[in-house]
Amino acid sequence: QVQLVESGGGMVQAGGSLRLSCAASGRPFGNYFMAWFRQAHGKEREFVAAISWIGTTTSYATSVKGRFTIYRDSAEDTLFLQMNNLKPEDTAVYYCGQTAPLPPLAPPRLSNAYRYWGQGTQVTVSS
Repeated sequence: QVQLVESGGGMVQAGGSLRLSCAASGRPFGNYFMAWFRQAHGKEREFVAAISWIGTTTSYATSVKGRFTIYRDSAEDTLFLQMNNLKPEDTAVYYCGQTAPLPPLAPPRLSNAYRYWGQGTQVTVSS
């Protein structure tokens, strides 16, 4: 059973930075994708960034390009999201997701492509 646990959320003023972590256990063999999604109060869950475990191909939402970086630490089975120049509109619960094994092609951007999810971590950006 794959289990994902997010951490690193908190409160920060606009322009500040946070680094989110997603620790995993029970990872499958071969390639799969991991991603960060976020859900603001009263809104649908939206794609933020994704990465293939083999090849580290990445994909970013337009709203976070140049500000956020997704990367992994294979030795520790941990996914990270470095968030810089945070804006109030980044306020949301951030979720870590993981797909079932897939070929190392373009990372999927739809939430239903991800089989496993963490419980989320709150990010609040004040102005």
